[in-house]
Amino acid sequence: MGFNKENVLLFGLNARQAGYKNAALGQFYADLLNDFRRLPGVRSAGLSQFPLAIGSLNTTHVRIPGAAQTAGPKPETCYIPVDPSFLMTMQIPILLGRGLEQRDMSSPRVAVVTEQFAKKFFAGENPVGRRIGLGGAKNPADIEIIGVARTTLYNSVKETETPPVAYVPYTQDLPGLSRVHFELRTAGDPLALVNAVRQTVHKANASVPVSEVSTQPARIDQTISQERTFAWLCACFAALALAIACVGLYGTMAYAVARRTNEIGIRMALGAERRRIIWMVLREVFALGAAGLVIGLGVAWATSRFVESFLFGVKHNDPWSLGGSVLVLLAVACLAGYAPAWKASRIDPMVALRHE
Repeated sequence: MGFNKENVLLFGLNARQAGYKNAALGQFYADLLNDFRRLPGVRSAGLSQFPLAIGSLNTTHVRIPGAAQTAGPKPETCYIPVDPSFLMTMQIPILLGRGLEQRDMSSPRVAVVTEQFAKKFFAGENPVGRRIGLGGAKNPADIEIIGVARTTLYNSVKETETPPVAYVPYTQDLPGLSRVHFELRTAGDPLALVNAVRQTVHKANASVPVSEVSTQPARIDQTISQERTFAWLCACFAALALAIACVGLYGTMAYAVARRTNEIGIRMALGAERRRIIWMVLREVFALGAAGLVIGLGVAWATSRFVESFLFGVKHNDPWSLGGSVLVLLAVACLAGYAPAWKASRIDPMVALRHE
């Protein structure tokens, strides 16, 4: 994902509803961050307007002085107002330049952009030190790029193309800032700090409610709940189909062995070893399994593209997935056929010769 989602507690605050505005709003959030950092078990704390891999980001036009103008749509980028500790808290590495620092909260406007931003707007060039403009054409290009961070997933884990993103200090956008999200990286279970967080916010201002408290992994799981349910249903139906196939194969081979009792008895009376009898039955099992695999793989290859939208990190005809399925089916076929084969190898030749 480009960041470390483990041991992160997420919650939202909207101090503007309690009457805080502009400078007072920024100071309230800054004081809360310092209070959260002093809580036992908190390793670091950050603030962002949008949590990663969960919500929809702000999108705005971006202007690159000196870049060639095209007749198509104006270039756009996403941007996230954050505090200087956000990148460190989410463990997003800085690849070029430096990250945001406390001095950047009141200095001339700066931004940290992602790899995707650098590739899209500064292909083959170092963007550190360059200036950009965010917003309409009337806004000056007065934002200096001070660093490049690793690209992460932003809107959803399902996104196929990661958009360019610029991280800017949240104090640069106070008039448009209302609801924010706090990220607390903890040394242990993040949920163990929920009461302490609520008490800290209540002590600062009882009129500001704490909402949407959860861990980062839990919030991500909520965004793919439909896909997870679909995957579990498919897995259950697949396991049921596999069990039915196993029972059917066992029944078929048991019936075939019963019909060939005389033949097996004659073979054993003529000196056939038990391992040869077992292999004779298993050959038929593998033949049936191979026929099923040929048909099944052909159908899977033709139809798996219909579930491609539910897959993450793999293609619809992933060779490792198909190879694993083949091995599982062969193992199940061998298991289902071995019991009749073992039974056939234990037939008494004299009993088999009298068998009708």
